[in-house]
Amino acid sequence: MKKETIIKLTAEFSRILVSAVFIFSGLVKAIDPVGNAIKIREYLSTFGLEHFVWTDHMLSFGQAALEFTLGFCLLMGVYRKLISFCLLLVMCFMTPLTLYLALFNPVSDCGCFGDALIITNWQTFYKNTILLACTIFLYIHCRRLTSFYTYKAYWFIVPFSFFFCIAFCITNYDHLPILDFRPYKVGNNIFKLMEIPENAPQDEYRFIYEKDGVKKVFALENAPVDDSTWRYVDSKQIEKGFIPVISSFELYNEEGENIGMQILNRPEPLFWLVSPALELASNRHIEEINHVCDFAREKRCPFYCLTASSPESIEAWKKNTGAAYPFLTADDVVLKTMIRSNPGLILIKEGTILAKWHHNDIPDENTLAETVAAFVGETPVPEKDAGEITEKAPVKKNRQEGERWLRIISGFVLPLLLIWIYDFCRNRRFRKKKTGLQTAK
Repeated sequence: MKKETIIKLTAEFSRILVSAVFIFSGLVKAIDPVGNAIKIREYLSTFGLEHFVWTDHMLSFGQAALEFTLGFCLLMGVYRKLISFCLLLVMCFMTPLTLYLALFNPVSDCGCFGDALIITNWQTFYKNTILLACTIFLYIHCRRLTSFYTYKAYWFIVPFSFFFCIAFCITNYDHLPILDFRPYKVGNNIFKLMEIPENAPQDEYRFIYEKDGVKKVFALENAPVDDSTWRYVDSKQIEKGFIPVISSFELYNEEGENIGMQILNRPEPLFWLVSPALELASNRHIEEINHVCDFAREKRCPFYCLTASSPESIEAWKKNTGAAYPFLTADDVVLKTMIRSNPGLILIKEGTILAKWHHNDIPDENTLAETVAAFVGETPVPEKDAGEITEKAPVKKNRQEGERWLRIISGFVLPLLLIWIYDFCRNRRFRKKKTGLQTAK
């Protein structure tokens, strides 16, 4: 009895651990499907599969939904043997892969938890080793897992969780992610994220020199740089210094001058139209973008387009859209980190990001005036037919985000709860009927 109890408890603990990791991993990928697609593209390029780069978004959606579905079904005890076997297959593939990543470091981080939680490749391998052991144990003892639904309800749980996650991915793709895990999220100040504390650790190196066939290791302060009898051989970093969240911020004008700090230091609010690649940017909302530019010009708020595109692509964009705003060039990785939209709109003042909009959510003049007035307090708010505006933009934004989360959670939980109630009542009637038949016999 004691052995059975220990096995049962270990199986349930393994179930909770593995399901929590897979659900969390699937959710953060679903929250930022564009970021996950970028990581998948990096993997494909690293392993020489550039011809399949066009599948990055499809693979991103599918990976997020698969991980979430496997984790949730394991948590609910749905198709216990099949799900535990699928999880075991996943870990048998991922564990050797992450060992390869840890040994040869072809990518900086595996991206298993997106930008929500960045861990090293070795930490990822250790994590997967533990999960592999847990999935082996779960597969062997899957029958000991408690199921929260009867077998007749399984047909609904699996496709519902999968397609719900797909729909969640689409929502975060067609609009900005519901949670922003990146440095350039609303409320962050770029200057503060670039600061290096006074007592921050510095990079520490050791230098190898050779003299008369004998190699010796030196620290920086006593390296024989000026001694010609020593020959430099190699150097290695033994300690990594402090790295700020944003290491640099560079924006270049048409003359090739870096005016990034100059732009950030401007006292008035700025509008940035961010497009990493203008040749791939959506042109469905050009009219709304031009209206924002007109609003910014009217309120004397500078409007810039930040892009990594070539001068030819910039000229083509101007010709096709009638753009009358200046263009600044920047690194495409920085621009993709700023906003998950191509193009996207950012409102910033003195380095602090005040608001961000996906190109599908470009605000009208009233919303722009509300936002600028709420944050800056300088722009008058236009009159509305409904009367005077009583709700500040930050409060309204928080309320809208709360309502969005409520719709998502209720849309997922309520159908599952109704199915559970129906399944429980049906199973109870069946047991009563079976008991009655046994009594009659």
